[in-house]
Amino acid sequence: MKPARWPGDHPEEGRLLHVEPRAGRFKDAHLADLPSLLREKDLLVVNDAATFPASLQGRTAAAERIELRLLSHEPDGTWLAVLFGAGDWRKRTEDRPSPPVLEAGARFTVVGLSARVVEVLPPSPRLLRVAFEDDGAELWSALYQGGRPVQYAHTLAPLSLWHVQTGYGARPWAVESPSAGLPLTWNLLLALRRRGVRLASLTHAAGLSSTGDAVLDAALPRPERSDIPAVTVAQVEATRAEGGRVVAVGTTVVRALEGRAAMNGGGLVAGESVTDLLLGPGFVPRVVDGLLTGMHEPGTSHHALLQAFAPLSLLGDVAAHAEAKGYLGHEFGDSCLILDT
Repeated sequence: MKPARWPGDHPEEGRLLHVEPRAGRFKDAHLADLPSLLREKDLLVVNDAATFPASLQGRTAAAERIELRLLSHEPDGTWLAVLFGAGDWRKRTEDRPSPPVLEAGARFTVVGLSARVVEVLPPSPRLLRVAFEDDGAELWSALYQGGRPVQYAHTLAPLSLWHVQTGYGARPWAVESPSAGLPLTWNLLLALRRRGVRLASLTHAAGLSSTGDAVLDAALPRPERSDIPAVTVAQVEATRAEGGRVVAVGTTVVRALEGRAAMNGGGLVAGESVTDLLLGPGFVPRVVDGLLTGMHEPGTSHHALLQAFAPLSLLGDVAAHAEAKGYLGHEFGDSCLILDT
């Protein structure tokens, strides 16, 4: 499947492939059809994490060029991050030169920030826990002034931060865009509201989708934190009570809701937590009935997650159809709705 190489001017006009797992069928549609594919009293849950500039260029103490891609902000103030060698997004991650080996205690500088390696973590020497000398406003100011959005070689040109923001982004928790929500413009959200579809949000720290290191990629996604407001829990409960369906916008929302429920015996409880839940074949969702997501190719980690909602045989047919019809993949590509009517 070809990637979309640049964000569209009118993402709400993109294509939508509607998959009905129980019926074993699918059909072509457009995002503008989404209100008609949902019902009054359905609940659409979005991830309102804003995307911050997590790609940081710098040098080691020996003046070797590096790129540090932040992965998550830890409760103790340190950061988990992935180290890359010289270069940037213009070269495929798997083709980038290996980074220098940095051991615990090693110091380096990125975007004018002094930092040190606190710990090298399994399963790869490129996975680091790092600590910056600055914190608070000084740290965030440097990140926003010198950092760049994480991007990959399929894109045409350097991305601006606004290219990877959803229309409802709030707290800067995401190192990569919760991209399933990028096409949800305010006009489309208003059309959903007029249809009687409820809207709710949570915040989930979407992590990196690829590192170029096969061993490290196999361990993705890493544990990620989320915060589910009490009002969202109440909306989920009301939707269930009234016979509506809970539809997640993106796999990060599924991971947040299902991970939180798994921690509490199947019941959804408000609050902040970290989940290591892995979705895939054999997983039976307890909270989420359907999923709005991007187009994912077989063999990718995101495609494996979809098997929690539809059988592999059907997803294979869907992928073949999408390829034949010219659907576009990756973060700026077309959309897929997995939901029974």
